[in-house]
Amino acid sequence: MSALFEPYRLRDLTIPNRVWMSPMCQYSAAPEGAETGAPNDWHFAHYAARAVGGTGLILVEASAVGPEGRITPYDLGIWNDTQVEAFRRITRFLVSQGTVPGIQLAHAGRKASTGLPWKGGAPLGSDPLGWQPVGASPLPFNEEHLVPTELTVDQIRDVVGQFTDAARRALDAGFEVAEIHGAHGYLINSFLSPHSNHRTDAYGGSYENRVRFALEVVDAVREVWPEDKPLFFRVSATDWLTEGGWSADDTVRLAAELRAHGVDLLDVSTGGNVSGVRIPTGPGYQVPFAARVKAGTSLPVAAVGMITDAGQAEKILSNGEADVVLLGRELLRNPSWARHAARELGAGVRVPDQYHRSV
Repeated sequence: MSALFEPYRLRDLTIPNRVWMSPMCQYSAAPEGAETGAPNDWHFAHYAARAVGGTGLILVEASAVGPEGRITPYDLGIWNDTQVEAFRRITRFLVSQGTVPGIQLAHAGRKASTGLPWKGGAPLGSDPLGWQPVGASPLPFNEEHLVPTELTVDQIRDVVGQFTDAARRALDAGFEVAEIHGAHGYLINSFLSPHSNHRTDAYGGSYENRVRFALEVVDAVREVWPEDKPLFFRVSATDWLTEGGWSADDTVRLAAELRAHGVDLLDVSTGGNVSGVRIPTGPGYQVPFAARVKAGTSLPVAAVGMITDAGQAEKILSNGEADVVLLGRELLRNPSWARHAARELGAGVRVPDQYHRSV
């Protein structure tokens, strides 16, 4: 039996295999008008192809809990009913293919209001499509970004409420898994790290204060997310700084607390909070961080980061370094990666009747 193609159960949900798709922004929603933030034909085709290809769980890209929480004006959102209805088309199809639909709930924080990445991704500034970013502290991500407005305590509570409302809408849209985006320098991550959080109130300073916002969001989402459905949290396990940043030790400590607050799986990534930092990338370079959490806590973990071939993924699971793997760019290259991996490992994966000649 291939470990990669064993079903995986969290709460009352059984996911057919352990080949999961990472949330990857498509920057393809309408920037203005009634359809702002709503998925369209591009999103449907994109996610449908990976479901047909045998992916066990698809985490739909970062979907902003409010308009100001988008990275770009072209991001998806989950703050209104038009978006909910458009998402239903996607979730229905994923379920019809045996794939579990999940969604990442996000707020971009100080990294918001930027242009399309394939056009340089520069901050929009005074562009009519831009807006004023907010953050844990009035510290820009880098010298090009706008100085964010520091959130007041009342505004922090409002954002927590946005996550609550977004979770309710995600459920209404047919999602079976919700993931809170706490990584890559976006709002929650910026509160966690002392590099980006210079607050002097109850949300800054000590470790306990810096994790307060993240735990409040988790509690608020868990309160409305059904007891039988899993809740994930995505973390950047390190800022890749030798000092003055968020560390792997902090991540292990946070993982135990997230478990106690009702999180069912930690999606372990790294980086994104410090501009210009050197990251030693390579095949599976983030897997050791997932392994460290798995060894130090009871919280299940997903490994990510340059996982590209079936043997590599199988070894990560067989060695006990992670419970599942999340693929990103490799699924962009090959929507049917799961079917090809199953063939290579001698395992079974669902193939649509229309594609039976490909087996």
